[in-house]
Amino acid sequence: MDTEQIKILLERYNQGSCSPEEAAIVDQWFENINRHQSTYIEENELDRELDQIKGQLNLHITPATPVRRMNTRYWYAAAAAAVLLAAGLFWFNQSSKEHQPPTGPIPAPMAVNQANRVIRNGFVEIATIKGHKESITLEDGSTMELNAGSKVRYPEHFSDSSRTIFLEEGEAFFSVAADPRRRFVVNAGELATTALGTSFNIRAYASEHKVIVALVSGKVKVDQLNNNTTKTNSLILLPSEQISYDRVSLSLIKTIFNKPEEITGWKQGYLVFKDAPYNEVVTGIENRYGVTVMNESNKKEWNYNGSFKNENLKEVMDIISLAKSLSYTIKNDTIYLQNKN
Repeated sequence: MDTEQIKILLERYNQGSCSPEEAAIVDQWFENINRHQSTYIEENELDRELDQIKGQLNLHITPATPVRRMNTRYWYAAAAAAVLLAAGLFWFNQSSKEHQPPTGPIPAPMAVNQANRVIRNGFVEIATIKGHKESITLEDGSTMELNAGSKVRYPEHFSDSSRTIFLEEGEAFFSVAADPRRRFVVNAGELATTALGTSFNIRAYASEHKVIVALVSGKVKVDQLNNNTTKTNSLILLPSEQISYDRVSLSLIKTIFNKPEEITGWKQGYLVFKDAPYNEVVTGIENRYGVTVMNESNKKEWNYNGSFKNENLKEVMDIISLAKSLSYTIKNDTIYLQNKN
């Protein structure tokens, strides 16, 4: 781990956005600072570097609404950690050997309007690849934002009685134009979501074994379908409520979410994980950075809490790997997860 990585963790720690695992690691750093002494740096030089790094941390770590603030002792501890880390004397320095630098270029931020669009049998079919998303305006004025790795199908022209969309794979956010004469229905796997003038998000990646419908505004009805046709169960969603359908247990559960960005952060290119299982974490990373993740470790099932806004791929992998005691390598556009030696 290098000084840039520790700065990222300290910033997340100060903003209160660390996962419990990440916060525990930072706390352990602080507890271990005073146990290590450097004989390679002159006292005056160490003081100068401490002041310089403290100034840099003050410059970069300025959350608008901090949840956890570091006291003076912690500022100097953090600075000391960075100095010792740079000098190769910090106790955690060996982990840098396990985080090999990428052998290929780090992917650019997710691009917009990069999709495969065809018209077939009166339907528009749009598919997005990893690392790309698409914004679509429908003929009725409704809008649809399609996440990476998604596929949607809808008629070229809506009928006089309904507006039906088929989300065949992936994730999409819908802002529905009001039209009392025509229902707006989105079919995604085993769920059909009906709305009249509202905005909602649907996530239905096949690899995650779940379909999630989250309502941001308005009101929707979600029908559970049998063989994608017959309605077997119906639930009403109000703002800040979501339904999760488990494709394995066939259960339908309603919960609430506190912040809209937990649901729609992907539209701004953010990664938001809330008790996210391994498959969901992998899907988010692959879609955001246009890569493929191969798990060569013996840790196949785990959950993760955390959010990333402007971090690049290496920064994200450093933090998640550290929290889960994994190492990784990047070769071209593939990430390989390995057991930590």
